[in-house]
Amino acid sequence: MRKLSTIAHFLALLAIVVLAATPQTAFGQQVRHIKAGYNGSLCEGPIHLATEKGFFKEEGLEVELIKLAPGANFEAISSGQIDASFGLLATLIQPLSNGLPIKITSGLHTGCDKLLVKKDSGIKSPADLKGKRIGVPSLTSSPIVFSRRALAYAGVKVGDKDSEVEFVVFSQAELPLALEKGSIDAIGANDPVASLAAREYDLTILVDSAKDAPFKDQYCCAAYVSADLVAKDPEAAASYTRALQKAAAWIQKNPEETAAIQVEKKYVAGDAAFNATVLKTYRYIPSVSGAYNAFGITATELKQIGILGPKVNVDTLHKNSFANLKDVPDSVQ
Repeated sequence: MRKLSTIAHFLALLAIVVLAATPQTAFGQQVRHIKAGYNGSLCEGPIHLATEKGFFKEEGLEVELIKLAPGANFEAISSGQIDASFGLLATLIQPLSNGLPIKITSGLHTGCDKLLVKKDSGIKSPADLKGKRIGVPSLTSSPIVFSRRALAYAGVKVGDKDSEVEFVVFSQAELPLALEKGSIDAIGANDPVASLAAREYDLTILVDSAKDAPFKDQYCCAAYVSADLVAKDPEAAASYTRALQKAAAWIQKNPEETAAIQVEKKYVAGDAAFNATVLKTYRYIPSVSGAYNAFGITATELKQIGILGPKVNVDTLHKNSFANLKDVPDSVQ
């Protein structure tokens, strides 16, 4: 009996040690560790605020934020450098058709990309950009995909084999300078770079995804996680998504404080008061079904203009690109 008692005592002590070594939240659940990538765009507020306002912690997550160069998110998530990120829905579609190992989990907001020209350029509409050069931060970033969509909507060919425009890569800081010097005829950029360039260089915003149809009514950016995370730890994927949904809903009600935090913590550049005016043009009403519907519309469009290959089955791609995660609400307001 004494031997059994000794063993039981030892096991009890071992259990205490194990529990003490396992990070716990205030509610007792295990803390999960994930890495999330971001690029420094203004609209990435849900990742920033989920960190600063404790929504990740509330969901039992310890999230390491990793700053990535524009267009580097896909390589980072494919290589396992990050587990989750945030990005323009339209930029995810072609990589998903090529096997990008991610799952979209929720739409987060509308707006954020713009196509800009000099006021004295004589360019009055996207159709006037035929035969012109457009500067973008990378050939896989959200501005180039939005620019191609906006141009196609105006009747300009933008397919890989029949493009009527030329896209040229410049760094974010160089884009407005290249336009000013005449090296390019337009720039595709997201905020805060786009709105700051419009103000500082007195540029004309030719197309604004936050204000111009049909883009203003479609979810722009979405949360996504690696397919590996969904398979191995769906609860962590769900927690990440809920935290971003909560943060997005908070931003909708607190744009001024959001902008102040983003600048103070150096997530984004620019003036907080000005950034807040830009944030107010987006609708941060997170929605799973909103993202799902926007994906269907956009994927069909990308196939029509030649960005998706002719063999891509849009319906299958649509269904396979989303994760149905337990306890993730369709919408948060």
